[in-house]
Amino acid sequence: RRTFWKGRGEVEREVQGFAEDIFRVAQDRSDDIDALIKSHAENWRMDRMAAVDRNVLRAAVAEMLGYPATPRAVVINEAIEIARKFSSPESAQFINGVLDSIGKELESARGVEK
Repeated sequence: RRTFWKGRGEVEREVQGFAEDIFRVAQDRSDDIDALIKSHAENWRMDRMAAVDRNVLRAAVAEMLGYPATPRAVVINEAIEIARKFSSPESAQFINGVLDSIGKELESARGVEK
C-alpha cells in the first residue's frame, strides 16, 4: 500500500482513504460485483470486455455498494469520465448503460425511489 501511494506525489488523506475503501470493497465483494456486472452487461462476457472497462465497472459498483448515499448519477458520471480518458467513447456508452441498470437494481433492493 505504501509503495503505491509513494509514487503518486502528495495525495490528500481523505482522497487516499476513499480510494482505499473502494479498493477494499472491490476486493472483499469481487464475486458479488462480477455477478452484478455479468447480469447487466447483456451479450458481454467479462473476459471479452476491455480490461479498463471491466475495472472501471468494478470500481464504480464497489462505490455503489460501499457508499450507497452517493447518488447513482455521480458514480456513473465519474466512471464515464474515466472511460472517456482511458478507454473509448463506445466504452463510455457501455459503462453508462451497465452502471445505470445496476444502480437501479441496488436502489430497488434498498427501497430507494428515484
